[in-house]
Amino acid sequence: MIPLQDINPTRRFPLTTYSLIALNVVIFLWEMSLSETQLQRVFETLSVVPANVSEAPFALETLLDGLRSMFFHGSWGHLLGNMLYLYLFGDNLEDRLGVPLYLALYFVTGYAAVYAQVLIDPQSQIPLVGASGAISGVLGGYLILFPRVEVRGIIPLGFYFHTVRWPAMAVLGLWFVMQLFSGLFVVQGPGGGVAFFAHVGGFVAGMALMGLFVLTVPQPVPEQRYNMLYERARRYPY
Repeated sequence: MIPLQDINPTRRFPLTTYSLIALNVVIFLWEMSLSETQLQRVFETLSVVPANVSEAPFALETLLDGLRSMFFHGSWGHLLGNMLYLYLFGDNLEDRLGVPLYLALYFVTGYAAVYAQVLIDPQSQIPLVGASGAISGVLGGYLILFPRVEVRGIIPLGFYFHTVRWPAMAVLGLWFVMQLFSGLFVVQGPGGGVAFFAHVGGFVAGMALMGLFVLTVPQPVPEQRYNMLYERARRYPY
């Protein structure tokens, strides 16, 4: 399923989420101004290379590489796919948590994703780039807070697109299972260009961190949260 809309109105304009999206787009446009050789050099020197992380996992340069990697992307498809998920699911976490906790979840899970992938392939020389790990953390947090929210999307069937409406727990749960099994296939098989265990690590970290946040930020009980959500949906129909 390709998600297109979650029926989950926000109370405030998601400035932080939109700012993260804008920053990713601006940096990608800068990447496009570089030659292929220059871009490869940027990735090798300014982003995460697992073999380098293995040698100095918590050095300042390693931490800076991790931060920069979260804003680099390898292609338009890579960028647009990540930004779609951030756009759909990030605004509600920002709305519910507030900016400080939201950014903490985003960047902490981004780093968790990096270390998860490094643990799986510690000697790799292939740079890890993309916001996928941090956005996976957002998805994991969303699953904890809004498991019953309905998500509209499409299932491509050849030239035909079937419109569906599934609960978030089904959409995000299926996404996680696909990442996990894809990661296991890549580890056992010939390899590939997607860091699936970064997605897995970010998602699990997002669920765990959101569990801690729920303990510190008072939340309505799930049934009340669900009812409040759809009361807002009736007031602000899509």
